[in-house]
Amino acid sequence: MSRYQHIKEAACEANKQLPGLGLVVFTFGNVSVADRSLGVFAIKPSGVPYDELTADNMVIVDFDGKTIEGTLRPSSDTLTHAVLYKQWEKIGAIVHTHSTYATAWAQAQRDIPIFGTTHADHATIDIPCAPPMSDDMIRGDYEYETGFQIINHFNGKELNYEDVEMVLVGNHAPFTWGKTAGKAVYNSAVLESIAHMAYLTEQIKPGAARLKESLIKKHFERKHGPDSYYGQEK
Repeated sequence: MSRYQHIKEAACEANKQLPGLGLVVFTFGNVSVADRSLGVFAIKPSGVPYDELTADNMVIVDFDGKTIEGTLRPSSDTLTHAVLYKQWEKIGAIVHTHSTYATAWAQAQRDIPIFGTTHADHATIDIPCAPPMSDDMIRGDYEYETGFQIINHFNGKELNYEDVEMVLVGNHAPFTWGKTAGKAVYNSAVLESIAHMAYLTEQIKPGAARLKESLIKKHFERKHGPDSYYGQEK
């Protein structure tokens, strides 16, 4: 058995969840899962349909994007994942999709406004949209530069990747992450739901007001604050 079997199984299971959550069609997306102690991550093979995925055909890659184990070509987005893992050391898994509503906001080059408490349960700010990449970055090592486009946007906005676990890349699509595969997939599904609700809000009432600060604070802190009371005691 491969020494990487645990992350191969986790990556396979997480990738297989995406179609059922309505986050992907055909092969438009990928999940990776890292093992920091081994300095590698498992990622979906490029272009393989989700119903054909197995733990054995996951590809093991290091944080420089070099294939360590596997006979198939890894996802075309592998270098983006590699950059994020290397630069942001507390990420354990990454999800990239082209889910409909989140991608629509990315194509509009817009942050997703914080209109309601569902959004505030997960983030206290608008979901950030990094600008489209420069021509030089696009002509260069495109997937590698995509990772830095995300990181540079977070740095420029003074955002903490542990607090905001989702981003849109302008004219492209969303990326989410988390400490575990389950949290990264959860964040991807939440992002799509928030994007859908924000779109409908603007259709119902163009120019709708953002959620007021007292509700943002209340809803975020009741789930994530020091005195949180959502869910059961651990």
